[in-house]
Amino acid sequence: MSRQRRTLTGIGVGLAAASATAAVGVVADRLARALQTAKALDTLDTFEEEPSERIVVLADDGVPLHVEVDEPVGRPVGLPDGAAVPTVVFSHGYTLSLRAWVFQRRALKAAGYRVVLWDARGHGQSGAGSKESYEIDQLGHDLYAVISAVVPKGQLILVGHSMGGMTMMALAAHHPQLIKDRVIGAAFVATSPGGISAVSWGLGKVLGKAVHRLGPFAVGQLAGRQGLVNSVLKAGREVEEYFVDLYSFASPVPLSIVRLTADMIFKTRMEVISDFMVTFDKHDKREALSQYIGVETLVINGVQDMLTPPAHSEEIVKLIPGAEHILVNDAGHLIMLEHGDVVSGQLLALVGRAQRAAAVQLDQRDKPRVRRTITDLANRRRIKAIQGRRRSVS
Repeated sequence: MSRQRRTLTGIGVGLAAASATAAVGVVADRLARALQTAKALDTLDTFEEEPSERIVVLADDGVPLHVEVDEPVGRPVGLPDGAAVPTVVFSHGYTLSLRAWVFQRRALKAAGYRVVLWDARGHGQSGAGSKESYEIDQLGHDLYAVISAVVPKGQLILVGHSMGGMTMMALAAHHPQLIKDRVIGAAFVATSPGGISAVSWGLGKVLGKAVHRLGPFAVGQLAGRQGLVNSVLKAGREVEEYFVDLYSFASPVPLSIVRLTADMIFKTRMEVISDFMVTFDKHDKREALSQYIGVETLVINGVQDMLTPPAHSEEIVKLIPGAEHILVNDAGHLIMLEHGDVVSGQLLALVGRAQRAAAVQLDQRDKPRVRRTITDLANRRRIKAIQGRRRSVS
């Protein structure tokens, strides 16, 4: 080995060691400060839902897609007899599963709406695809297959988080007639129309670029060593939960929510994580968003989201005249789990607006632009009360 190469290797090892030491210190400090709050916020909720029906839908390349259907409890309040009730279709984000929508599926079902959720290929309970199939355009075709099989007719409300929102864009790019004929409402939750390669993930510009460049290769090296990855994650659960919490949430959440998130992420196999990573830097569906013009649209994002920052939501709103833009304070990337009631409320409001607009054939392009920043006051009060009790005891 040349002297220069040994030097670079030594620097790399030294930086890695220094970073690991610093990380352990940060983790220990954060865990010590956050543990009491997380436990105090915790609930007995298992976040499990029993669907009305479980269905396997075959994608156009034969990959089995896991789909769950929740039939509604009654009819929406105030809806005239005989009026059509739309079906709400949820698409989840990268390395997650349909379990990420647990709070929203409960709220929509209770409000009288039929809910359809599905696991993307390689995620949750869906089957694996080929390496080449792990890309956004294929997900758009997969969503079309799910809708064709489970909701072959009637009005649709589409909801997508992160990769799920990108999936909705790909659906519009390849199946624009479906959007025109049947979609009356759309919600883009913490997602991006393109430009992910410029996101630094809170690491700074230089390190952020390095992660984009080297990340797929690094994760790819682990793809054939899943057993090793599982054993390391099991041994380092606290560190795992720290980084999940850091990049997913911007406020204290119950420990069980962090563990639910970690469980979804780390049950996604490394080769799936690696193969999908490449597609995000290439993702650009700005043109496809024009298909949603005239559709009642909600764009919602966390102010502190480090993975798809608010600027990405802002661009979606610019491309869909009449879209409503909601920013939520103290919210990170997994806003639907961190502020479940807020997101559920916004989705219910969207469905109501969409039904009213469809009934009178209102052109959404004529709507004035709405942009609001809101705070989950109930959650903030709970956290402050818990932290206040903790300080009084110490």
